[in-house]
Amino acid sequence: MNKWKERNRPNRLEKRFEFDTYNSTRDFLDRLGEHSEAVKRFPDISFGKTYVNITLRPENEVEDAQLKEADRQFAAEIDGLLD
Repeated sequence: MNKWKERNRPNRLEKRFEFDTYNSTRDFLDRLGEHSEAVKRFPDISFGKTYVNITLRPENEVEDAQLKEADRQFAAEIDGLLD
C-alpha cells in the first residue's frame, strides 16, 4: 500500500486509493463518509470510477497550521477503512 505524502504550502497529507471495481470504490466512500460523520472530520475528496484521492489538511484551520499527530491518526483511521 502506498503511504500518505506530506506536502507543504499549504501543509497537508495526500493519498490515492485505487480499486478494482466501481462497487469497491463506492463501498470505501460510504465507509469514509460514515467515519467522517462519526468523528466530525471531513477530508477533501475527489474520485473516479476506480480511485479516490484524499487530502487531509491540519485540523486547526489557521494559516500556516502544522500537521499534528491527530492529523496522522485520522489518516491511519482512513487506511483502516480498506477491506
